[in-house]
Amino acid sequence: MYSKKVLGYLKKKRISVGDTVELQTTYDKVKGLLLDRPNYLDEDTLIIKLDNGYNTGINLRNIDSVNVVKKAEVEIKSNKGSAQNVKKPFISILHTGGTIASKVDYKTGGVISRFEPSELINMFPELKNYGNIHSLFMGNMFSDDMRFAHYAKMADYVTKEIENGTSGVIITHGTDTMAYTSAALSFIFDNIPIPVLLVGAQRSSDRGSSDAGMNLVCAAKFIKNSDFRGVAICMHGSSSDDYCNIMRGVNVRKLHSSRRDAFKPVNGNIIAKVDYLGDDITFISDYQRRSGKAGIFRVNPKMEDKVAVLKVHTNMHAEQFAFYRTAKYKGLIIEGTGLGHAPINEIDIPTKEHTRIRNELEKLVESGCTVVMCTQTIFGSVNMNVYSPGREMQHFGIIPGYSMTTETAFVKLAWLLANDKKNIRKLMIENLRGEIVKRLIV
Repeated sequence: MYSKKVLGYLKKKRISVGDTVELQTTYDKVKGLLLDRPNYLDEDTLIIKLDNGYNTGINLRNIDSVNVVKKAEVEIKSNKGSAQNVKKPFISILHTGGTIASKVDYKTGGVISRFEPSELINMFPELKNYGNIHSLFMGNMFSDDMRFAHYAKMADYVTKEIENGTSGVIITHGTDTMAYTSAALSFIFDNIPIPVLLVGAQRSSDRGSSDAGMNLVCAAKFIKNSDFRGVAICMHGSSSDDYCNIMRGVNVRKLHSSRRDAFKPVNGNIIAKVDYLGDDITFISDYQRRSGKAGIFRVNPKMEDKVAVLKVHTNMHAEQFAFYRTAKYKGLIIEGTGLGHAPINEIDIPTKEHTRIRNELEKLVESGCTVVMCTQTIFGSVNMNVYSPGREMQHFGIIPGYSMTTETAFVKLAWLLANDKKNIRKLMIENLRGEIVKRLIV
């Protein structure tokens, strides 16, 4: 929110947030959209979104004149009480936090989750071009703090928005665990009738190089201009500000810690490319359509809490596997090497420990814990029939995860244990949401 001094200046010049303005400054001309002011900035600074997508701040004392190029259609508000255009779809934005809702704390130099929903939306007034925006607040949390209970809470928000007639839901989310959340919602929702797009940012929304605005706008554009229904992720498709990829909620992974195009589908293809500067949407693979036939919409948010992931590495010890039996875990994903391997062969004195590991794995399965083998390679599929250790582990009950990523297998296992434990061995290797593919694409 701007200060009284700035609001008085804007009123005098007859300009408001959302207007396209041209400023003659002490240095040069600046043209762009007038944005609302994040609370941390100097109170005498106007925030302008340039045509290239970057934001710039200009102090009032450096502005010589202001020319309104185009008035805003409506002022963006954070709820349905705002002015609405009946020709545009209703789009709900559920805010959970993460870098997309963060800014730099200039006292510490770190990034903090601090934006409010209305503040975030007003930073990106282009959103009004694609729908009537209804903003919902779930929390300002980093994605590392997500738990299964939060997935159920998200599902409840989305379900209520569907009942209220929304055309689509955008969930702003931290990128670090977004692949877990998208997979979880993919299983929680069966035959969902609308698009639910998870959107994040690799760089905080107050930074000039932020990808937040483009990801949000492309998500809204995709909801407005496509017939897609289902759970997906919308993130930068390249390091440039040219297009976003729409990726299935399952088998997608963050492959870089900081690049804006960090998210890629694993063992599959993207659904579509959304042009940022234009209105083109290029579909790459098949998808479920809102206009097509759909089954009964069901929501099953229950997840088994006692599920874990164990990564295979060299020099492992039997107690690492024994822990999950003694702690009475219900499910375990083993992220094995290669085609799905673990150290169970005794070939010399140092590898006597491997016999103990083998025995602990067998005891773990006998205890009633469902154990699934995935591969720690990024691409490719588990095949436990090639080498003898894989065949032996299958013999005492370890289930191959085939083409599923660890993230997808983890939430699928937790979901099945809570909803259909009797058929878990059958359903774990059955393709329910596109998570198991016969033909791998790399």
